[in-house]
Amino acid sequence: MHGFDPKFRDFPDYIIGITKEIWEDRGLATLHRYYSPDIVVRSPGSVVVGNDRVIAATMATLAEFPDRKLLAEDVIWSGTPEQGMLSSHRILSTATHLGDGAYGAATGKKLTYRIMADCHAIANQINDEWLIRDQGAIVRQMGWDPQAFARDQIAREGGPEACVKPLTPGNDRPGPYAGRGNDNPWGQRHADMLTRIMAADFTVIPQAYDRAAQLEYPGGVTAHGPAAADRFWMGLRAALPDATFTIHHQIGRDDPLMPPRSALRWSLHGTHAGWGAFGPPSGAPVYLLGISHAEFGPFGAQGWGLRREFTLFDETAVWKQILLHKGAL
Repeated sequence: MHGFDPKFRDFPDYIIGITKEIWEDRGLATLHRYYSPDIVVRSPGSVVVGNDRVIAATMATLAEFPDRKLLAEDVIWSGTPEQGMLSSHRILSTATHLGDGAYGAATGKKLTYRIMADCHAIANQINDEWLIRDQGAIVRQMGWDPQAFARDQIAREGGPEACVKPLTPGNDRPGPYAGRGNDNPWGQRHADMLTRIMAADFTVIPQAYDRAAQLEYPGGVTAHGPAAADRFWMGLRAALPDATFTIHHQIGRDDPLMPPRSALRWSLHGTHAGWGAFGPPSGAPVYLLGISHAEFGPFGAQGWGLRREFTLFDETAVWKQILLHKGAL
């Protein structure tokens, strides 16, 4: 790969390799080499600008979860080494809550949860990132309800005025990456499906999802089949019925030893105006950032079907926006 360390055989190897080097091998100082000084890292809960803040946050996480492992499930990517590449990296993480920190006093709980991270890299450095952890799965395994955790988080951060504000278009910061992905047909099929769902055309689910589809959703939920997909997407869309749906990035890939697959980064931006995934309508303005991965197989009326789906958003960040709007803390 032109401009990248020759020890990495390809872009997935680079992404998987530096993740292990930084987190598990304790090479935090390598962040000075692998991350640009002015990197923008967006997560649903905050926007962080600058590598020094990334290093500080990484140390804080490792102090709280010292045995954390990050197991790569997939890297779905687009671009070229010369012009820059975007990876959508899906991780299964295991960790034990052994230190006090952002999740409160140490509980000793053993956790398993997913993370999805979209990272732009060029010249051996990542300079733009979108990161979603399954906070719903994390806090539930610690004995919290996501809404209760968000309420406690606001208090621990100094109250409604002082607390860290979740990501919105208003506090987002532009980074150097302005790409939209690629035009591979599997990415387009996935985008068409999700666009139809968000337009309330739920007939696409039994048409496009394999009857045995495996579904991995926020909160550490594993489900199977079109009916479960319908319940998940209906609950989300019903909660935010007037929200504008936007696909920000779209990748499709056909790779050796892998099924056809795709990665979408998307958002919903509107009002919590309906019953659904987030309880009684509150009227709160909500910005929800999501990442979805899909794998496709040969079974389906169209000669193909969605076999595995992975979707993440941060439930606690949505609840934080609802609670800050209601003022009932």
